[in-house]
Amino acid sequence: MQQLNRSDRRQLESLTKLIPVPDGTLEQQARNHIDQLTKPPGSLGLLEEMAIRLAGITGEQIPDMNKKAIVVCCGDHGVVEEGVTAYPSEVTEKMMANFAAGGAAINVIARQTGADVYVVDVGSRARSVPDGVIDCKIRPGTDNMASGPAMSRDEAVRAMMAGVDVARRLKQEGVRVIGVGEMGIGNTTPATAIAAVMTGSPVNRLTGRGAGVDDAGMQRKICVIEQAIRVNRPDAQDPVDVLAKVGGLEIAAMAGVMLGGALERMPVVIDGLISTSAAMIAAGLTERVKPYLFASHLSEEPAHRILLEKLGLTPLVHARMRLGEGTGAALLFPLMETAVALMREMATFADLGLEGP
Repeated sequence: MQQLNRSDRRQLESLTKLIPVPDGTLEQQARNHIDQLTKPPGSLGLLEEMAIRLAGITGEQIPDMNKKAIVVCCGDHGVVEEGVTAYPSEVTEKMMANFAAGGAAINVIARQTGADVYVVDVGSRARSVPDGVIDCKIRPGTDNMASGPAMSRDEAVRAMMAGVDVARRLKQEGVRVIGVGEMGIGNTTPATAIAAVMTGSPVNRLTGRGAGVDDAGMQRKICVIEQAIRVNRPDAQDPVDVLAKVGGLEIAAMAGVMLGGALERMPVVIDGLISTSAAMIAAGLTERVKPYLFASHLSEEPAHRILLEKLGLTPLVHARMRLGEGTGAALLFPLMETAVALMREMATFADLGLEGP
């Protein structure tokens, strides 16, 4: 997949305006059908809501969910110089190779749930992109956000457009639903910074241990995030400014995948903290993307719950996970397929010769 050029800021702005509104008529038809199924009204809870939303998003009362994809966006972060993580940046490159070889947690879960995994290098420090990884690299890692902007505004837009391009190409290949995950050592730090700016919540309330920092590392991480926000003064009303100053390249690409998925009328499943910080950026650019987003699980990272509440999304899986990679997103796929199967296969009261519930 070819990287888009620097002139695509206007294209990004125009694409956000082209995202269609879900089909309200089909949603109502799906709701009416669900109300006639042989069960008490509302008794299947969020599965009913999911089936209704899927109908409106896809334009199909019984959506085709056969081809599913997890997109894992990868990038490195200059802020690791501040000692905010327990692992070195080199792990990002090794994990990209692990994804491509099928040996990571997301590969195992994706195989169990019938999804394909696509790995995208949008900003790692790897000198060469591992075989099987899609090369969309904008630059080799971000700068240290504790001392200045993580990247330029133009680089943030280019990374988003790379994500848009990935989503649109996957739709052309027959993918019908996308889960969005990531890999990037240190990326809970920029994700938490984005959460602090976009929600107005204090950094010490939002910050978690990421990949496992100790108490001293935790306090250092809080101080670094506060310093990055103080130094860069990101504008919460300008999501691209926030992304460029305290974000990450993989976060930008994930936001682009979400925008591209919505543009192509595909449901988009978000994962944990980092994926949801990207959703905040995408939703900040346009409210049109929000109806296409599904929360999969509730991460152990404290900022995740606050971001989901801000987005108005309810996670279905509570498994105390905090790995990333799209692992939680992949776990939602069977629930989505079940919601559609209930619409397709359950008997109605009319089938039993009854008037209704």
